[in-house]
Amino acid sequence: MAAVAGRTYPAVSFEIDSERVASFARAIGADPDDGVPPTFATVYSLGVTAPQLFGDEDAAVDFARLLHAEQEFEWQRHPRVGETVTSRGRVASDTSRRGMRFVSLETDTTDAHGEPVCRSRALFVIRQEERPARAPARQ
Repeated sequence: MAAVAGRTYPAVSFEIDSERVASFARAIGADPDDGVPPTFATVYSLGVTAPQLFGDEDAAVDFARLLHAEQEFEWQRHPRVGETVTSRGRVASDTSRRGMRFVSLETDTTDAHGEPVCRSRALFVIRQEERPARAPARQ
């Protein structure tokens, strides 16, 4: 498995659809009339770029060994209903240590004018193949 640090994925455009926003808001217990919930970024940002990473054969992400360990968002502004945003993912780091692989995916989302909307950072931890146990040393 080759590390994929630095790899970028094609930009994906996403329309902030009113019905989808309302459904999401109801699902998290928010008022659909309050606009786009901040956590909707999981849909227009991580939700469109993580599948690119997971589908990348070179990245070789094994879902059976995957843990979504961290997630954070940094907003310049919140998108509005009806707006189309574009998200582009980049593997910020891909390291291994102590039988675990740590893949950090950053996604930058911009508006129709290329102005920043949101940056998403996700950390995925993937347990690597277990090594066979060593035979005890003979004395």
